[in-house]
Amino acid sequence: MNIITKLPGPLLVFLGACSLSFGGLIVKSFEGSTLWQILFWRSLFFSLTVLAFLIITYKKKIFTSFYELGLPGFFGGIILSFGFCGYVFAMYNTTVANTNFIISLQILFLAIFGYFFLKEKISAITLASIILAMTGVLLMVGNSLTPGELSGNLAAFTMPITFAILIIIVRKYPTVDMVPAQFVAGVCSCFIGFLLSTKIMISPHDIFLGFLGGCFQVGLGFIFITTGARTTPSAMVGIIMLSESVLGPIWAFIFVSERPSMFGLIGGAIIIFAVLIQFYSLLIKRKKSISH
Repeated sequence: MNIITKLPGPLLVFLGACSLSFGGLIVKSFEGSTLWQILFWRSLFFSLTVLAFLIITYKKKIFTSFYELGLPGFFGGIILSFGFCGYVFAMYNTTVANTNFIISLQILFLAIFGYFFLKEKISAITLASIILAMTGVLLMVGNSLTPGELSGNLAAFTMPITFAILIIIVRKYPTVDMVPAQFVAGVCSCFIGFLLSTKIMISPHDIFLGFLGGCFQVGLGFIFITTGARTTPSAMVGIIMLSESVLGPIWAFIFVSERPSMFGLIGGAIIIFAVLIQFYSLLIKRKKSISH
């Protein structure tokens, strides 16, 4: 654990984004497992990985960390679990590119929720980036006329929405620790997968993929990002996290020959551009606050 904390924050965030970018490839590589079986095994190994991290980090104070989480933290964890479910559902039903591009909308949802729940003003630049991003989304979703792909695109929205809600909770209640909340999310999504699966046992090949997805892809990904974000400016974290949206479709194209549609690529490019505009707006706002 000391090795992780000694690495530069931006490098940790990038390693976390790289880990998360393999999510689509792993879900697409399952053989014969249902959506809910994938969710169960992925969430099970994710929960065990986060629990191991909590034990190593907090040692005897692990129960205290859950107590200090409070109702807001538990609520945030439960909300995030729906994002985990939506992520697997989206990757299972639509392209990796579409899912990753939609996930990158989280900073725009954060601005929208901040306006309604924290009374934070939305600047003209932010409003323009939101409209631009929605144009990109409509281009992607409007081109997905088949019921399965359309539902997958819509399900992908749960991830940026639930993550933005979790961040709003953290900002409203600064004492909320993200890591125990992630454990709560993992347990809840594991329970959902268990309830909706007709049977739990799958092939050893798919269990191994569940282990890779839960332990290394999501588990280490979130741990790297949570640790690195402590010493990395928030605007830089957001920009580095865009590498997940870029790398995810590349892995899917290289290893499972998944080709995103032309409309998907154009819509995704518009979304990325809109998100970069929002990052620029945040950077300008940060410079002004520092100068004052």
